[in-house]
Amino acid sequence: MILEVAMLQVKPGLSGEFERNFQVASGIISKMKGYIHHELKRCMEDDHKYVLMVKWETLEDHTVGFRGSAEYQEWKSLLHHFYDPFPIVEHFEAI
Repeated sequence: MILEVAMLQVKPGLSGEFERNFQVASGIISKMKGYIHHELKRCMEDDHKYVLMVKWETLEDHTVGFRGSAEYQEWKSLLHHFYDPFPIVEHFEAI
């Protein structure tokens, strides 16, 4: 199992719309091969900052399977225009 982590900085004034779109996007990602679980958390000190954590069975389930899919294009159209700057996505494994 790997953990995908992304710090998301949403453009000011768009947090509500982002959260609504994320609910739709959640239905997309949750159906992907290798998906286990995800959580989106809003920062208490900066309400335009979020952390997204997604558990995948393998790194390739995220980087190849999801990112190479038609579903990812829908995810992208729902969410990517909210970010400034565009987030860095990192992957973590248990030790």
